[in-house]
Amino acid sequence: MFIKQLSIFVENQFGRLEAIIDAMGKSGVNIRALSLADTTDFGILRVIVDDTDKAKSALDEIGVIAKATDVIAVYIDDKSGGLASILKLITDAEISVEYMYAFLSRDEGKALMVLKADDEARAEKVLTENGVALLNPKEL
Repeated sequence: MFIKQLSIFVENQFGRLEAIIDAMGKSGVNIRALSLADTTDFGILRVIVDDTDKAKSALDEIGVIAKATDVIAVYIDDKSGGLASILKLITDAEISVEYMYAFLSRDEGKALMVLKADDEARAEKVLTENGVALLNPKEL
């Protein structure tokens, strides 16, 4: 089951990140997870939010480029080796991970890993066939 992630182009300017986060907050969007990677001139802010359309609209209003992408959010046991067991399934299926980031789940003893793979549909199939629970978009 795919969820939507926004990939947001952020100029590396003082206060720009705050302006982007503030715009989403003022529009009533709740950020569930985020990752920020930067270079000298710009960064890519990846966010999972409770309302992707509302977030995109708020960003459009302030002239920020954002692209919605399908990703998979996987429940993993919040213990040593939990992530390794998920990655082994992906690796054994010869699926490449483009990027990932994790955050704690609301469920006791679980974490969530956001995964972007080179073959999302196959990754989803491999994971679910092996009993791995995926985050439902309605849970956001």
